[in-house]
Amino acid sequence: MTIFVLYCNKRNRIKDKEMLSWEDFEKVEMRAGTIVSVSDFPKARNPSYKLTIDFGEYGIKKSSAQITHLYSMDTLVGKQIIAVVNFPPKQIADFMSECLVLGVVGLNKEITLLMPERVVENGWRIA
Repeated sequence: MTIFVLYCNKRNRIKDKEMLSWEDFEKVEMRAGTIVSVSDFPKARNPSYKLTIDFGEYGIKKSSAQITHLYSMDTLVGKQIIAVVNFPPKQIADFMSECLVLGVVGLNKEITLLMPERVVENGWRIA
């Protein structure tokens, strides 16, 4: 079984992307986590925050997120988010990002965070 991945460009036209096997998709560990701290990230190339996220039994991980357009630091602490937790760490300026926080990219590149509709246990898998 294969999954056909699609994306929308700025004009909302759908374009074909590379085929992804079910086995490839199963390797992606998307987990729910709670943001426990937020700080400004002035050294980032694009406006960003440094997030510390609790993923329960998967531990505390850090991430850089370009979410400054729609979210202030004080509104983020305590929010649950969805992130990919099995990417290798990535150096962003002087910071090591350990997971990829997921969001929807708007027309002006503003990011709307993907969040569970109700509170779930930190670390629960997204399917």
